[in-house]
Amino acid sequence: MLTAAKVLLVILCVVLIAGILLQSGRSGGLGAITGGSNEGMGRKSKGTDPILVRVTSITAIVFYVVTILIAWLVTHP
Repeated sequence: MLTAAKVLLVILCVVLIAGILLQSGRSGGLGAITGGSNEGMGRKSKGTDPILVRVTSITAIVFYVVTILIAWLVTHP
């Protein structure tokens, strides 16, 4: 159980880092490589930012829960 939780924590770390880096900041950031421009055929598209914010938030919450679970598993063998 502890090993599975640690593997899940590593996967969550990678997803969390990727989600943060792909979000566009003030200067565009790495989110510009996904093609999320605001120009197109007279309509303004939202791009991928709302999705990335939601994925990052959910991943962060799960990350904290798994971290607490690992701490509990280590102290209660």
